Amino acid sequence: MAQPSPERPSPAASTRGETPYHGRSGQIQVATPRTGQDIRIDGTASEAAWQDAAILTGFSQYMPVDGVPAADSTEVRVIYADHAIYFAIRAFEPHGAVIATRADRDKIAGDDHVRLLLDTFNDRRRAFSFAVNPFGVQSDGTYTDNSSGGVTDLSPDYLFESKGRVTEWGYEVEVRVPFKSIRYQQKGEQRWGISVIRMVQHSGHEQSWTPAERGNPSFLAQQGTLMGLRDLRRGLVLDVNPVMTAQAVGAERAPTDPTWTYRRESPELSGNLRWGATQSLTVSGTANPDFSQIEADVGQVVFDPRSAISFPEKRPFFLESSENFAVPNALIYTRAIIDPVAAAKVAGQVGGLNVGILTALDDREVSATGADHPLFTIARLRGDFAAQSTAGIVLTDRTDGATYNRVAGVDARVLVSDWSLLGQVATSFTNGVTAQSASAKPLFELNAVKAGRARGFTGVIEGVHPEFVAASGFISRPGIVHANATPRWSFFPKNRRLEAISFSPIVDLTWEWDRFERGTEPNDIKLNTSSSASWRGGWRARLFTWLESFKYSPSLYANYFIERRDAGGAVTDTVPYVGTDRLPNYGVDMGLNTPQFQKFAGSVGLTAGHDENFDEWSSAWIVFTTANADWRPTERIRLNARYLDQRFYRKSDGSLVRIRMIPRLKLEYQVARPVFVRLVTQYDASKVDALRDDSRTEFPILFRNSDGTFRRADARERGGLRSDVLFSYQPNPGTVFFAGYGASHGASEFLQPSLLERTSDAFFVKASYLLRY
Repeated sequence: MAQPSPERPSPAASTRGETPYHGRSGQIQVATPRTGQDIRIDGTASEAAWQDAAILTGFSQYMPVDGVPAADSTEVRVIYADHAIYFAIRAFEPHGAVIATRADRDKIAGDDHVRLLLDTFNDRRRAFSFAVNPFGVQSDGTYTDNSSGGVTDLSPDYLFESKGRVTEWGYEVEVRVPFKSIRYQQKGEQRWGISVIRMVQHSGHEQSWTPAERGNPSFLAQQGTLMGLRDLRRGLVLDVNPVMTAQAVGAERAPTDPTWTYRRESPELSGNLRWGATQSLTVSGTANPDFSQIEADVGQVVFDPRSAISFPEKRPFFLESSENFAVPNALIYTRAIIDPVAAAKVAGQVGGLNVGILTALDDREVSATGADHPLFTIARLRGDFAAQSTAGIVLTDRTDGATYNRVAGVDARVLVSDWSLLGQVATSFTNGVTAQSASAKPLFELNAVKAGRARGFTGVIEGVHPEFVAASGFISRPGIVHANATPRWSFFPKNRRLEAISFSPIVDLTWEWDRFERGTEPNDIKLNTSSSASWRGGWRARLFTWLESFKYSPSLYANYFIERRDAGGAVTDTVPYVGTDRLPNYGVDMGLNTPQFQKFAGSVGLTAGHDENFDEWSSAWIVFTTANADWRPTERIRLNARYLDQRFYRKSDGSLVRIRMIPRLKLEYQVARPVFVRLVTQYDASKVDALRDDSRTEFPILFRNSDGTFRRADARERGGLRSDVLFSYQPNPGTVFFAGYGASHGASEFLQPSLLERTSDAFFVKASYLLRY
């Protein structure tokens, strides 16, 4: 930990030109001072220019309980020059130790930190997010108001300066945000929205400079204002980012020769270009891009095989300005662009309209023909109207030779009093492989959220036609209509320990599309409850119960057959599989999260009860366990351990049908602020019993192959180990040097690490340099 400073300034002290703006007193309209001096970012706020700054103080608690004064005093000084805006943060900590680490970028959620939301278009709908921990480690992205209140996307990275220090009275951080790094209005004099949020880990409290209420459906509607920003000078904004990558891929020399050998590929050159066409619009492009991932996706457990799972985007080109491509129902999903040869996009604001236009040419190897380059063209336009309301359109096209998929949709979010209303309709047109005609196939969603401190409500009805295809997006489960109604009651006990309790009964119904059209009963009927509690100090607990009924879906078992046998065990016939009409389910899911202690934080979860065994469409007892632990023995070392375990036992005889175990370990050492070393290793083991027609005929299950033959659903098991080690030097976004090694090992048995054999591995290096003009 850094050595404490001997000085102990008084909170909200005002000298010379300093002007305090007290949030709880409603003083949230800030006359922003201007300075002609350059301020050195060293974490001390000692320059004379800070004496002329405005001071934001008088914070309120926001979570878990709003409407009360913050227990900790915070001051944020703000001043601007012609080329940048500056902030000096003093966070006083009289109640507990400061929690901070020398973390990598965007990895400060477990630290004490302060977040600045800058709504540079003052539209109270979205904002740039700049967060810093006590050492000045950065986390940045975009914050967007939505139907659930608001969400922060940490994917984008912006170039800004920060430096901090821990003191005997708390911590102090200086921040400089260059105007080159952000977009803003094309006006001579501007007003920017501002919110300041402080996270205090030892208490679990989130504190806000503006006296924000959780019952308001928009957090940004309650922001303050930086007024009088004049003559901002952004200058030429041109980022040139050359990139070099090289790798050596390992494999067996030949099927008959197990000798391990490496194919050393020639270094590849690529480049990215970003041009600030205007103060509010950015044009960017990439040629022969390297989109290699530096960390494997976290293993996910599939709970319902009828629904596909998605993974987050990690590739830098697609992450930049990603907020301009956000659309309900994931109709834009950039990971659908698998291996682009080149791509270009325009993103920003034009005349009050938020614009995102992207085109990408994918590699021939991902084409259905193997000879064409799939071409993606994506457009997202969104306009603002009334107070915090928006309306938008989305248009996507993927053309692969003579085939195409096109999607068009409109959506709107309207705030009426304390209600947030969302509506979306879309249609897809597909020819070629996935459909023989280009007739329109619909998608729709209606969503209503009533915000409230003590009471709230969420309701949704959404549907996707069975033939709706979004080749540029992600549809988890087509061919269904889903409805949900969730009222909520929250209580805030006036005692010394328990801070907040929330309870929600849930009615959730799912129809197959044709059943909904005919007006028949839902396929899946769920009557659930969800409860949560927060205790002083940051402890949190949840309890979820379910009482459900699932209807048999013949389409899921179209290739299932039954092998009939006589009393002597001889095979007599092969007949189509027929399942039980409905399966009743009931059970509980519970979890506990610890506070963020100085060196440790953790969570555990247990799901247990009576649920469906999808493998055999019969009832099963399930036990799912999860555990997550973060240990930080020093301010530079971070260790994360995660464990997932999923087990299904037949209700008929208690035998184990399926088990999957995924232990994962991540170790990071922060050598210096821009340098870290990371090791990630994950074991994924699964075992499935030989399948039978459980609870009915008990005969063996057969799978029908594509050629019409059958194979038995015999017992199977596997184990796999994936390990990655990475050295990273990243002084700023765009300038990086990565050197890494990744290896995969496999085994044909469940938990036999000694049988693991290497199946693939690779060494790689990546270097890029950001030239900013």
